[in-house]
Amino acid sequence: MRPSWRDTLLSYTFLAPALVLLALFTFYPLAYGTYLGFTEYNGARFGQGLGPKWIGLQNFKTLFADPLFVTSLINSVKYLLVVPALQFASLAVAVMVNRELPGMAFFRAAYYVPVVTSISLAAVMWEWVYNREGTLNWVLSSLHLLPRQQAFGWLNNEATAFFAVMLVTFWRGFGYYMVLYLAGLQNIPAELEEAARLDGASPWQRFWKLTVPMMRPTILLCTLLSTIGALRVLEEVLVLTGGGPLNSTFTSLMYVYSKAFQGFNFDYGLASAAGLVVALVALALSLVNFRLFRDSGESEA
Repeated sequence: MRPSWRDTLLSYTFLAPALVLLALFTFYPLAYGTYLGFTEYNGARFGQGLGPKWIGLQNFKTLFADPLFVTSLINSVKYLLVVPALQFASLAVAVMVNRELPGMAFFRAAYYVPVVTSISLAAVMWEWVYNREGTLNWVLSSLHLLPRQQAFGWLNNEATAFFAVMLVTFWRGFGYYMVLYLAGLQNIPAELEEAARLDGASPWQRFWKLTVPMMRPTILLCTLLSTIGALRVLEEVLVLTGGGPLNSTFTSLMYVYSKAFQGFNFDYGLASAAGLVVALVALALSLVNFRLFRDSGESEA
């Protein structure tokens, strides 16, 4: 039975406030930012009262001729190394805490604390961990893995700064994905787990043959979110290294930020074009994720 026009009108009336907010704060900025990527619009034109000037693909030619942008894009792709480590660790810990044991609620809350910790506070803490007299050097020296005279600042070294910032991203996102995986685990019917146990399946077999297939939608969601998050990482880089040393941590979103808001140029057109390139890379990787998970599901079926 098709809904009447009254029901349709009532439905859209309830949806109207959300649709208006989406239009104002999501769809319009997305459309206008896409348009700016094909225009010349910088501080000079803005100061003269001039609007954006259409220049076609010139911004994209400028981007790929800029070694700094190419370096930032490579760094963002390299940052994807955090995704599999983050997902495996989050899923493993979610399986561990998905048990009714004394004190388990405390551990679940403790793992989530980094998610709600402000980046400013986290930056102060991690700078203290990574500096020359910090916790990390002290632990390594105590274990005789690093001589005290060779202690160095992990954020000031080109070889280690990138992975040091990546560890902060891992720390901040770990609890969030663990909670998502925990919710997915608790939606698996207990009868299936019990039936597999009665059939003699080992814990490892139950995990790979039952848990992982049932968790595929959650795994896909978490992988997509962490992939996009890794490509658009900015806060950790901005507060810990500023893109240094020697641009070793300069990511594509840091490039967008620097072109749009740093210095006196305020090149919004070039920054928008860079943002579009990052968005297209994220879209391509998302399609790859969907294809891989769909193919794995079809092969099992």
